[in-house]
Amino acid sequence: MVNETRIGLIIPSANRLTEPQFNRYLPDDIDVHVTRLRMTGKWAKPLDQLQAAIEEAAAVLSDTKPDVIVFHCTANSMENGLEGEARIAEWVSQASGCTALTTSQAITEALNELAIRKLVLISPYVEETNQAEMRYMSEAGFEVLHELGLGLPGSDDYIAVTPEQWLDITCDNSRPEAEGYFLSCTNTRMIEAIEAVESRLARPVVSSNQAALWACLRRMGRSTSIPGLGRLCAEG
Repeated sequence: MVNETRIGLIIPSANRLTEPQFNRYLPDDIDVHVTRLRMTGKWAKPLDQLQAAIEEAAAVLSDTKPDVIVFHCTANSMENGLEGEARIAEWVSQASGCTALTTSQAITEALNELAIRKLVLISPYVEETNQAEMRYMSEAGFEVLHELGLGLPGSDDYIAVTPEQWLDITCDNSRPEAEGYFLSCTNTRMIEAIEAVESRLARPVVSSNQAALWACLRRMGRSTSIPGLGRLCAEG
């Protein structure tokens, strides 16, 4: 049986966790189709130099007739602020004729849904990337009370951090005045720690893949209730 509901994802070439996580948490009647771009790590480029590749990826994905196409890289979608985010969404939409979404848009929508304005940012990134994300968050109207980037060099190291370690790291960096926690990066196991962090800290948590899943379902008019993904996905 071929499903009639589909999501298209444009992800960094080294990302190994987004696909299995989307397939694990999405309803069985939604298919996920993926195109990869070399856009992070040693292949990192200024946004303008990625335009042609992003447009080509979106056009190729449009052949699967997806309901929504996500440019799914947290750091790249935040790096150039709200203006850069809007440009990426426009490139995807114009090239594909499909509803477009960026990871950063999904995250800000999720934070707003949970009424989180003051937050703690946790990531596997180097400090330069965290600082770019903090600038984006400030421009989008959020206050980052505290941030921690683990300074890991690449995907293998991101993937090696266990959910239990993300739980401990987040709790060790908690702030009593924080209204919530943002766990940033699509190529990690952070999503598996969401409910444990929420239980331990009594605050809502947003992660990159969780937010993208939720935002896709929302755009497709589907229930956003997903067991195991915390307060954001507790009700549909």
